[in-house]
Amino acid sequence: MRGASGERAPEELDFRPDAVRRVRELIMARGAAAQLCVLRYGEVLIDRSYGVPENAPFLLFSAGKPLVAMLVHQLAEQGMLSLDDPVARHWPEFEINGKGLITVRHVLQHRSGLPYVRSVWRDALNAPDWNRSVRALVGARPHWAPGQVPAYHILSYGFLLGELIQRVTGRPLRDVLRDRLLEPLGLRDTHLGLSAGVPMRGAGHGGPRLLQTLANRRRVREALIPAATVSSTARDLATFYQALLDGRALSAATVAGACEPSTDGEVDRVLGNRIRWAHGFQLGGDADGEPGRPRPMGRLSSRKAFGHNGSNACIGWSDPERGLVVAYLTNRLEASPETAPYQCEMSDAILTGCK
Repeated sequence: MRGASGERAPEELDFRPDAVRRVRELIMARGAAAQLCVLRYGEVLIDRSYGVPENAPFLLFSAGKPLVAMLVHQLAEQGMLSLDDPVARHWPEFEINGKGLITVRHVLQHRSGLPYVRSVWRDALNAPDWNRSVRALVGARPHWAPGQVPAYHILSYGFLLGELIQRVTGRPLRDVLRDRLLEPLGLRDTHLGLSAGVPMRGAGHGGPRLLQTLANRRRVREALIPAATVSSTARDLATFYQALLDGRALSAATVAGACEPSTDGEVDRVLGNRIRWAHGFQLGGDADGEPGRPRPMGRLSSRKAFGHNGSNACIGWSDPERGLVVAYLTNRLEASPETAPYQCEMSDAILTGCK
């Protein structure tokens, strides 16, 4: 275990010392490589690395989705697009096969009707090839009418928003991400596509092991897959969420809009459970009809909390009501929150510490 300088005493940040000890015990008991960065009122409460250097990047998987989503919100804030624009207004080829009514907002909400082209696994095989993935989306037909149902865009999310960003700015996505978000916020250890990084480990059999095999391939790690191959450190991810709270990345009004709920107790057609989706984030609090179910942001999380889970391995979130930011990254892949409720336990242990 390595600790970073600059940690404040828990009492100074209205936090219970016993909760800090509990959080550390949970990480040590799990035995996976990990990083945890917790901020309270913008100050460092915990900044620890377990089994890896403090600047070692972890693959974020879907926990990296909000970075690309916030670029879209930034472009909207600057008048370069509107969230209610049809995607085809900026990407004309996309309009064919019944996709002309899909708006930017639909994609941000996971309601475009296009969570995958034909199947998630076929999309995964195409994902390392940007042009092939984008062409497949152009030729695809929606599985549901735009806006009809929430259906998690596991990989299509990044390609749809990423290509939109490139069309609007006329620049490569990596350059836009670097110049508009990473460098201004000082996120020096965050990259879209990076061969180096902490190797992933799948727990058990089946899906986690298969994902481990894919995630550790150099071709995959280096690929431009905005919904899956952002690599970062817990410190950088926490800085990103703190910047959203501070209004450094986007205005307070834009962040509030990004956190506006877009579901009302509906079952996500891909995940099969109720997710409180917003416009680029998952939201905290119990979903209607599923009280007590393990939640990555914790069962105790406020309904104002916002963030994103990544393959039940990595997570970043913020609770503005508590002045709290949490980034927890590990290299252990699990099947689901139900079979691996450690994120929920970790988040609840942190939330319990807030006075």
